[in-house]
Amino acid sequence: MTQGEDRFHVRLRVADDVVEVSVVGEIDIATVGEFRVALWAAPVRPLLRLDLSGVRVLSAAGVRALVAAHLRVRARGGELVVVDPDPVVARVLRATGLHRIIAVRHGDAPVGVTHRPLAACA
Repeated sequence: MTQGEDRFHVRLRVADDVVEVSVVGEIDIATVGEFRVALWAAPVRPLLRLDLSGVRVLSAAGVRALVAAHLRVRARGGELVVVDPDPVVARVLRATGLHRIIAVRHGDAPVGVTHRPLAACA
């Protein structure tokens, strides 16, 4: 195993209406390529659940990958939902304003498909 593999893992689960991507480790310049590949490899479903409970670092590169994934999923008629972000990651989402664009759910909160307007980006 390389050092990058030691600190970053992605698991993909596919169901009829949802794809769940679970990430463990740090999403930074060294791992963002693998993160992006995993998001792009996810088959089209109405809902893409992104479990970030195991992520301790979300760099600017990771934020850009999240925005790109959000736009890609929306263009296909679906929704990306971030589930259980670590408190540090939740702060990054709030500081960047992404929590206004990408749905963020904590705990067992129900996750349904609800499109947010892109005007929320402004």
